[in-house]
Amino acid sequence: MGNSFAGSARSIVWFQRLSAAADQVLGSEIATTALQLLSPRQRRSPQYHQLVQDSVGFGETSLETVGEMADALMETPSYDLAAEDLKCHPGCAALIHDRYIPSAYDLDQLLAYPQNTLGYSYASTLETTGLDPNLHAGMGAESDAQYVELRLSQTHDIWHIVTGFDTSVMGEIGLQAFHLSQFPYPLATMLIANSLISTTLLTPQELPQLLEAIALGWQMGKTAKPLLSQKREEGWDQTLVQWQTALHLQPIQQWEYPFSDQDNVIVCAKT
Repeated sequence: MGNSFAGSARSIVWFQRLSAAADQVLGSEIATTALQLLSPRQRRSPQYHQLVQDSVGFGETSLETVGEMADALMETPSYDLAAEDLKCHPGCAALIHDRYIPSAYDLDQLLAYPQNTLGYSYASTLETTGLDPNLHAGMGAESDAQYVELRLSQTHDIWHIVTGFDTSVMGEIGLQAFHLSQFPYPLATMLIANSLISTTLLTPQELPQLLEAIALGWQMGKTAKPLLSQKREEGWDQTLVQWQTALHLQPIQQWEYPFSDQDNVIVCAKT
């Protein structure tokens, strides 16, 4: 009885936290339903779009909000299941067991590599964006699930580079679909769901392209080797082509954004 009560209490706590974080991204279902009662003419107005954005927070993609959602999801069974799924692959299992965290990145050292290498590509990207390469320095993980999220967060920009997905909204969701096809990543399901809902309500003309991005990321992830199992920091000197070939990746070569009315807006690199 005591254990059952404690489990229920924990469930309530993590559900409340998850609901609060999800409300930042997904917004209020009640508010959305009320807004949908407006006439088609009213819903086409700029005031409607602003009202949706202000009332339900669709399109929220800030790192802080995403981090809050990840923290809330961490207390659900879904993250533990994701970690268990990854441990079915020997390479991922070893990485999780060892809690592998590389030493601090030295961008000047990485920029000394040839321009076609992973090290140079990564360093030049972070130099352009101004992001901190050692944002996660000193962080640790007590559980397997915490380590998985830490490692994914730490290597997020590397995933962008090796897959070819850019950091536009479509590119980010395509990368989440890639994650989701490789293991049941809870944060990816939430972000993809948010993108489908917000696009349907606010920019329905982009829905076909969004679905294409999701399908492309999913298929790319299904054919690639598990990226989480790789210690990519130990192969900075390898070229992107070497990495992509070894991982069975066919990266995106060109991504046009914002999308035009053309059918083929995504072009894959030729093998």
